[in-house]
Amino acid sequence: MFRYVKKLNYPINIKKKDLRIAKYINTALGGPAGELGASLRYWMQKYTMPDEIGRSLLNDIACEELGHVEMLGTMFHQLTKGASAKEMMEAGLGSHYADHGVGVYPTDASGNPFSASSFAVTSDVLADISEDMAAEQKARASYENLINLTDDEDVIGPLLFLRQREIVHFNRFKELFEYYKKKGY
Repeated sequence: MFRYVKKLNYPINIKKKDLRIAKYINTALGGPAGELGASLRYWMQKYTMPDEIGRSLLNDIACEELGHVEMLGTMFHQLTKGASAKEMMEAGLGSHYADHGVGVYPTDASGNPFSASSFAVTSDVLADISEDMAAEQKARASYENLINLTDDEDVIGPLLFLRQREIVHFNRFKELFEYYKKKGY
C-alpha cells in the first residue's frame, strides 16, 4: 500500500541556525493545528467514510501530511543543528533540550507534547469533513503567522509551499463535503 520516496516534497536547505524560529516551527509539527495531528485525524476518519471516494481522499491527504511532518522535522533539525545547551535555553528551548537534546520531538510552541486529543473523530461524515476543512484553514493561518516571524528565505520557501498545500487540501475536503451533502449524509 505504501511506497516511501526518499525525497522531500519541497527541498529544504536552511543555512542559518535560528533557534527562535525552530521553536515556532515545531508547533506546525506537533501543535494544535500541526501536521502530525492532521495525518492521524485523516487516517482515523477514513475508516468510517461511506465509500471509496472519501476513504481514498482521506488516505491520500493523510499520507501527504506525513510528508509534511518529514519536512518540518528536517526544518527543525537544520535550524537547531550544532546548538549548545546554553543557546537552546536562551531561545526558550531549555525544557526541550533537557528531554530531547536537539532531537526532533513534536510539541506546540509552548513545549507541550503532541496529543491525539487535539483532534476528533466522530464517524459523522459531514462533521468530520467540516473539522477537516477547519483544520486546514487553521494550518494555513499558522503557516502565514510563521512566515511573518522570519525573514529567512530558506525558511519562508518551504512554509509557502506548505501553506499552499493547506489550501489545496481545504478545497478537496470542500468538494467531498458537497458530494456527501448532495448524497444526503
